Amino acid sequence: MRVDEYVTFDAVGLAELVAKGEVTSAELVAAAREAAQAVDPRINAIVETWPPDDDPAPGSAPLAGVPFLIKDLGVTMAGRRTELGSRLAAGHVASADSFLMRRFRRAGLVTFGRTATPEMAYSTTTEPVLYGATRNPWDLGRSAGGSSGGAGAAVAAGVVPVAHATDAAGSLRIPAACNGLFGLKPTRGRVSMGPDADEVFNGLAVQGAVSRTVRDSAVLLDQIRGPEPGDPYFAQEPSRPYAEEVTRSPGSLRIGVLAHAWGGQRTTAPVADALSRTVRLLESLGHRVEEAEVGLGADWEEFVLAGARQWSANLTASVDELAAALGRPVDSSTLEPPVLAGYRYGQQVTGAQFVAALALRNRIARSLGRYFDAYDILLTPTLPDLPVPLGTHAEGAETLDGAGWLRRLFDLSPFTAVFNVTGTPAMSVPVTADPGTGLPIGMQFAAGYGLEGRLFRLAGQLEQASPWSGRTPAVWAGQPTVRSR
Repeated sequence: MRVDEYVTFDAVGLAELVAKGEVTSAELVAAAREAAQAVDPRINAIVETWPPDDDPAPGSAPLAGVPFLIKDLGVTMAGRRTELGSRLAAGHVASADSFLMRRFRRAGLVTFGRTATPEMAYSTTTEPVLYGATRNPWDLGRSAGGSSGGAGAAVAAGVVPVAHATDAAGSLRIPAACNGLFGLKPTRGRVSMGPDADEVFNGLAVQGAVSRTVRDSAVLLDQIRGPEPGDPYFAQEPSRPYAEEVTRSPGSLRIGVLAHAWGGQRTTAPVADALSRTVRLLESLGHRVEEAEVGLGADWEEFVLAGARQWSANLTASVDELAAALGRPVDSSTLEPPVLAGYRYGQQVTGAQFVAALALRNRIARSLGRYFDAYDILLTPTLPDLPVPLGTHAEGAETLDGAGWLRRLFDLSPFTAVFNVTGTPAMSVPVTADPGTGLPIGMQFAAGYGLEGRLFRLAGQLEQASPWSGRTPAVWAGQPTVRSR
């Protein structure tokens, strides 16, 4: 299969070709590797590739034979390196598959590489010292987002149709928005984090994927959802497969709109205009849309401080464990300035402060939960601005302490982290683009706990009403000669 043919199919479409015998998995992987060779020197999204497993994917699996990439964090594959984008973990090889990796295999996906992440996933841009900056395929001078920026750039550029991603404060939705992709953050407990963790960042982090079509994300979530032995909690199973929800009508939904973020950050004109166009589209589809006053249940600075304490305490424990296991020091030779600052800040967090941060999480979840009684969906921009230039996050970062770094991240992405605190599902949908630059703009839709089905129904409707599959970035594997901006 030629690369220019390969990129026209989503994961479900490729699996159907394999099932019909029209193409082999080996041919698909060869096309994916050729696509990677064509675009990755420009975007630097892929950390490593390897030959696929000798065992063929199960022919009856729903995504049998589809090329796939995993993030360099959040999932382990036996015999493959997991380095977390950090010099501290450089060269570390996983001894076993995580539960999620087993489910990726069972789905029939052929994993042939891993994608870039910022160090310890501790940023909303992917610019680690270890492997260098990942560039946005739409504009090589801009960020691809983070922390799943490598996944976002690789999918947007056509290397694979869908890729593994994680999300603890927007790490899946931010790259989806920056790269013109669909990305749904599942409900807390929907996908197992085991066996090496019961939860990550006290339940803030979840597992998922970014994709070019809604159905790919739905089919994949169907394959990876559900509890594993020993999980501390799990979300109630849906009444029907998510793959079926994509083609079902969402009905007339009550949608509350939040145009500006809780912290007072103003949404820029291009994004505000995109939000207005999205509202008009929703109204034309029969939804009832109105501006909403959504109380956070806490002062923004209080929210940031609690987040800094919760994040940094978890970071400190993870760094100490890695350093002890690998026999490496914790200093500027192994950690970048923001992560080292977060580590030191976490050392100072007291038990009482940590418990208070968890109590604030509960207060915010209760406060926002009430709004899902008034509205079926809450709508915000995913990001308040277009993808930022590379280097934006790093400006003066060496002067920030752990709380200052988290404040910078939350100010740059003020809409996303709240829904990690609540544990409710939220998705970024590439409904529109900026007419001036052609850059994609993501819109975030959030629903109540366990209601991914409602989001998939709406996403499927939006995909039909305002298709984005025809929009391709400047760096695109389907071009005979990949062009750069």
